[in-house]
Amino acid sequence: MSSKSILKDTSLAFLEQYLNNASPTGFEAEGQKIWMDYLKPYVDTFITDTYGTAVGVINPDAPYKVVIEGHSDEISWYVNYITDDGLIYVIRNGGSDHQIAPSKVVNIHTKNGIVKGVFGWPAIHTRTRDKEENPKVSNLFIDTGCENKEAVEKMGIHVGCVITYPDEFMIMNENKFVCRAIDNRMGGFMIAEVARLLHENKVKLPFGLYITNSVQEEVGLRGAEMITKTIQPNVAIVTDVCHDTSTPMIDMKIEGEIKMGKGPVITYAPAVQNKLRELILDAATANEIPFQRLASSRVTGTDTDAFAYSNGGVASALISLPLRYMHTTVEMVHREDVENVIKLIYESLLKIENNESFSYFK
Repeated sequence: MSSKSILKDTSLAFLEQYLNNASPTGFEAEGQKIWMDYLKPYVDTFITDTYGTAVGVINPDAPYKVVIEGHSDEISWYVNYITDDGLIYVIRNGGSDHQIAPSKVVNIHTKNGIVKGVFGWPAIHTRTRDKEENPKVSNLFIDTGCENKEAVEKMGIHVGCVITYPDEFMIMNENKFVCRAIDNRMGGFMIAEVARLLHENKVKLPFGLYITNSVQEEVGLRGAEMITKTIQPNVAIVTDVCHDTSTPMIDMKIEGEIKMGKGPVITYAPAVQNKLRELILDAATANEIPFQRLASSRVTGTDTDAFAYSNGGVASALISLPLRYMHTTVEMVHREDVENVIKLIYESLLKIENNESFSYFK
């Protein structure tokens, strides 16, 4: 594949629309509609399930099945309690970071539409100077400007309403993509681009390809756990984000040495099938795609684990995208890494033969 940029203007327009749309865990439907609409010209059919995972399928009648997968959900908050004074206390929906919340604007999703609020925080002048209290879930509260609980409820806000941040997509310094929810709607974007390239290059795959955008990863890999039982794949290549460890306050001796701009990250872990990983490494080397390596102890913490340990064992591997500031509203990735993840998944698919055995002993 050429070193020329593979992202079209239409690709970037889709990426911006897809990232800007809110798709919190358990409420991914609108984002999935955007994703499926973009993918539709490049696949033969779709599979959807009860909880909203969407799968575009190429060659649906082929007995040998290969999955490429990302997850579609983003972290968020739930309304948990409304005080008589109209202040809203929250609980997490996924791994929302309590330390970034104070002073953030939020969108509260109701049946009447979006209601704006802010995470309030005491002014610096009023905080106890000898022992400042740190933000934690128990002391975070949202102010909607209402004077009492009745006024809050009149706007359609109730316990269980989901809360997201409104921060939108931007490009910094020409080649850095910044937004909330890059973890991991960028994965959904990248696998959709693989499907586009296969279609535009008229590639005829000798197996069924299942482009899978799973829900509910942020609360325990649940969407992947469900859809792998439906698909029953032979192979799964998962893409997610991993930490760029080159920024301050991260210990590389613990987290490993990963830097955005240096290429996709190929993971070593028990859930990663060795032969499939080596096929991916060979594809990277043969096509001069830069890559980095990462070791994960026990679990990868991604949907790779759900696929690998399903259906009696599925040959699975993980290709990650280096990301700065995970689970914040300013998640940042490098455009070249995005393109190289797409290229690596594409080239890896071309190396998989029909009915290829990844048996440990063959």
